[in-house]
Amino acid sequence: MPPRTQEEKAQRRAQWEERRKARLEAKAKKEQEDAGEKVTLENAGDSNASTPKEQHSDPCYFLMLPEDSQTQILSFLSSRDLGAISMTCRSVNFGMAEARISHFLSRVNAKPKCNGQTGHLVVPIKLCENEAEAREMLTCALHGSGDTGRLVTKKSKKGKKTNAGDADEYIAYARFLEEAVQGYTLLQLPRKTALFLPPIVNGRFASVSPEHSLCRVGGDGIKSGAGGSGCASWGVGKRGQLGHGKRKDEGKPRMLLGGIGYGIRVVQVSAGGGLVRVAHSLLLTSTGRVLSFGTAQYGQLGHGYSPGKQLPDVLRPHYIKELSHLQCTCVSAGELHSAVVTVDGDLYTWGDGFCGQLGLGDKRPKLVPQQVTEGGLEDECVLSVSCGARHTLVVTEDGEVFSFGLGHFGVLGRSYTPYEYFHNSAIAGLGIEEDVQVEVAPEHRHPLTDIEQLDDAVRNQLDLLTNLTLDDSSDQCIPKIVDSLQGIKIVAVSAGHRHSMFLDEHGNLYTCGDGSGGALGHGSLETQHYPMMVMYFAEKNIKIMQISAGVDVSMAVTTQGEVYGWGNTKSGCIGVNSTKTNFVCQPHKVTIKNVDGEEIKAIDVEAGYLHSLIVGVDGSLHMCGNVEIDENDSNEEKDGIPYNQTKMEPAHIPNFNIWHRIAEPKEEKETVKWKKYGKYELKGRSAMMAEKEKWNS
Repeated sequence: MPPRTQEEKAQRRAQWEERRKARLEAKAKKEQEDAGEKVTLENAGDSNASTPKEQHSDPCYFLMLPEDSQTQILSFLSSRDLGAISMTCRSVNFGMAEARISHFLSRVNAKPKCNGQTGHLVVPIKLCENEAEAREMLTCALHGSGDTGRLVTKKSKKGKKTNAGDADEYIAYARFLEEAVQGYTLLQLPRKTALFLPPIVNGRFASVSPEHSLCRVGGDGIKSGAGGSGCASWGVGKRGQLGHGKRKDEGKPRMLLGGIGYGIRVVQVSAGGGLVRVAHSLLLTSTGRVLSFGTAQYGQLGHGYSPGKQLPDVLRPHYIKELSHLQCTCVSAGELHSAVVTVDGDLYTWGDGFCGQLGLGDKRPKLVPQQVTEGGLEDECVLSVSCGARHTLVVTEDGEVFSFGLGHFGVLGRSYTPYEYFHNSAIAGLGIEEDVQVEVAPEHRHPLTDIEQLDDAVRNQLDLLTNLTLDDSSDQCIPKIVDSLQGIKIVAVSAGHRHSMFLDEHGNLYTCGDGSGGALGHGSLETQHYPMMVMYFAEKNIKIMQISAGVDVSMAVTTQGEVYGWGNTKSGCIGVNSTKTNFVCQPHKVTIKNVDGEEIKAIDVEAGYLHSLIVGVDGSLHMCGNVEIDENDSNEEKDGIPYNQTKMEPAHIPNFNIWHRIAEPKEEKETVKWKKYGKYELKGRSAMMAEKEKWNS
């Protein structure tokens, strides 16, 4: 090809210059169009936020609507739908800085549900009075809780108006409020329509046992939804109930690994255990699967025998294979047993059943989940379940309550037939006839013609042997309806150590069981064998929206966001200081404060033994009392969780928030050091090659 002449080169340079000028003119025209569109969005949405580069060239017509129209539309949108819209049109995030106040008010103030709506209260929930308070609560929620390591996108930081750039984070916070206040939680089932979980259950966000605590936290908001999809645990971990893979105690919340919160979304937690030094944990995922870990000595994990016919402890969360073909909507862990409710309304229990707490008609233990069909429960549609120390409470969709297990303290709330304590059957079980001479001592023989002729020790031993029989005709082993609550629609229950709590649809609270510690809240220490309304709340017209029963303690959250506690006050386990006695017989108000020392409202509470947890409306977590860790005094500060022994007030757990999106934690790998064996040392190839001359010389 011949070389170009000077004229051809000049012509090509002129063409290139014309194309360059055309590109510059097109770019300037595009910038003018973008600037005009930016002004339109600012005027429509009353926002000074800059428009993201990725936004579509067409204007956002939603932001051009009048403010009242935007408010009406947003009030009907769930946070998941709002998040989908914001991902489709990024301009919504920066144009709804004012409209989201109305959306926030619609989430913290729930209207009364229609009669007959399953599991919901028919009384209003009002956690915020006006827009000024809403603006203050929203600001504290989006910017408080300290350094939690939250993930904030670059786009959410844009915007000059106050809070205008936090719209991305507001969607995660709105989802947290919907679960907490309105009970709006979906179960994403494969190839099926999404189902709602029970609106009021124990362990929606946190759960405690006498030894350890569980709380939802974290999640990246990509694979498993908004923040709060992971789980953190702390407390005593000697039995593997913390799920970190080691038998080690933790003094502060530590997130579980294995993709929990990052691919596996947790929607309910349950910490089981009691005063017998055993503990286990259950997690319910958004797909209806159940994870368990901790002590397996009594079969409460539901994994069955290991290949070696043993029941080893599980140190990390494992799926229960026997429930893999079922989708569960509610889980509960008791002291030595566990229970779940499926989407079809069936109840499954497993673990130790020596007190009939499995409801299977006998006292036999079950190492894998078994469906409860006794007592007519097979024909009922179960809504939720709560497991106590030795008994179990079940709520149906019709508002009826079934109870079974040890009824000695009146925890069942109904009459029951006693266990079989007949001396004749005990003697027959020993192979002894009543007419036969029994050798009591080498030189004495007494005819065993009457049980009264035996001394107390022998008689007690015979009673004990009789109680160990696995077949028992007592209706404590069979689910029976609580007759005294007929005509009252119950929406939630909580089974404690020696007492029970019931909540009806009008926000009234009922308790029964052992009253020696003041846990019933009736103003006395008397035991109640049938549910009795707590008149302290009824006389003051205080309505309850969340309840929790622990070991001789009770706590509740009102529809106004106030927390009340009563029962044992030792070590400040419920945030109440009793100077004269170690218990209070009537509800006392418990105050929680944020990091700035300002009083805030609560949305959830979980009562334990030596400690309790309170969840604030901003997603913060507060702990009353403390758990003894590594045999140290529980009144000391441990790993950043403060505790005031003098005031016994709830302590704010620093740098912790349930709904914040945080990065997935990585497991710490220990560095392996070379070990010395005498004068020889194991080294790598590079170190050996570096000393090659030394060995060749």
